[in-house]
Amino acid sequence: MNTPKWHGHVMATVLVGCTALALAVTGTTAQAQAQAQAQAQAQPQAQPRDLGRQILAAGDGWASDGTGTTGGAAADAAHVYTVTTWAEFKAALKDGGTAPKIIKVKGTIDADAEGCDSFAAAGYDFDAYLRKYAPENWGYGTNLDAEPDDSPEGLRRVSADIQAKAIKASVPANTTIVGLGKNAGFKGAGLQITAVDNVIIRNLAFESPLDCFPQWDPTDTSVGNWNSEYDSAVVYGSTHIWLDHNTFTDGDHPDSSLPTYFGRIYQQHDGELDIVKGADHVTASWNVFTDHDKTILIGNSDSASTAAVDRGHLKVTFHHNLFSGLVERAPRVRFGQVDSYNNHFVADSAYSYSFGIGMESQLVAEHNAFTLPDGISAATVLKKWKEAPVTAADNYVNGAPTDLIAVHNAQIPAETLQSGAGWTPALRTKVDSPRAVPGIVDHRAGAGKVC
Repeated sequence: MNTPKWHGHVMATVLVGCTALALAVTGTTAQAQAQAQAQAQAQPQAQPRDLGRQILAAGDGWASDGTGTTGGAAADAAHVYTVTTWAEFKAALKDGGTAPKIIKVKGTIDADAEGCDSFAAAGYDFDAYLRKYAPENWGYGTNLDAEPDDSPEGLRRVSADIQAKAIKASVPANTTIVGLGKNAGFKGAGLQITAVDNVIIRNLAFESPLDCFPQWDPTDTSVGNWNSEYDSAVVYGSTHIWLDHNTFTDGDHPDSSLPTYFGRIYQQHDGELDIVKGADHVTASWNVFTDHDKTILIGNSDSASTAAVDRGHLKVTFHHNLFSGLVERAPRVRFGQVDSYNNHFVADSAYSYSFGIGMESQLVAEHNAFTLPDGISAATVLKKWKEAPVTAADNYVNGAPTDLIAVHNAQIPAETLQSGAGWTPALRTKVDSPRAVPGIVDHRAGAGKVC
């Protein structure tokens, strides 16, 4: 199929604060961005809103750098879709190649509507899996990677591959995916934003995919562990990505509902959002990340091969997000220049940490608010995994200004952190007082709350 070419003149909008400005945009994505920003300054009158035509404002985080992020705002009428099923959604993604497109999601689309049994390979038997790999039979010294294809582990791998092909969807370049109204989203889906440029994801509720076939790894810790796949969204080697006003949650399947086998939780969740493999220029704004364990990973390995890909990339901005009821990784950072400001972190008794300081990370965490329960110390907000400097200024904990680095170093001297990430973020829109952040973010973040 020939890739459709877009020519002509359409209307797009750029968000300035919460005002949508109507803009006439023509030409390439870069030209559209430049013209949009110029007209935004010259034409301040508000116009009727179409989420699909809105683009990221100038200066709004790393995704606004360079060519900016316009998604599918320039789509012609033939490449605007309204979808209500998983099959319709995947067909819309494929139609038209990389021509600008807008996909409007109506209602909740279930990518896993037929349930786990529909993915099981012929002959797969979970009870047989448990019997063979029980620690009293298998031990803890050898993982299952060498198991043959006709073994319980081999059949699990085949089943997992069937599920992966069913619930993953690849998002092409120059695409905007938006939810219609207040109740649009996906259950059990994994959006793959891989090796593309210029994607916008907005106003969608994501219920985390449930891995039907987690793998038992006897060598993961001294007592083994269950490991799962699938994130709600993965940004893999892609650039200029804007995720805005979405909600990410475990929904009907929280970890507390999962069974235990071999003395370990049968973990069926991975992350909510991963940004990996040289991905760059990402802005995540006004989202809700809630009720999850390992939430956001930026850079997925310390290895030399990963470093060669990630070093100098992974530039990500988080602002005005609500992180609530999480255990860890909000986010955990390797290599990237990550700017996290004006976010609200609400912890419960399961809380471990928010910011993970990893290999060669350059995290700036400023003007954030933290609400911690009794018994949870502000010293745990930062977690040191590797030696890397961090900037953490003007943060408030339970309404009081708190030097997160000083508190951490005083209470956890074995993991002393160094101040000063070595760079100063310049791509920020309005910065709110951290004292005001809970009231602002709690009422305006998440799906169904696009202002």
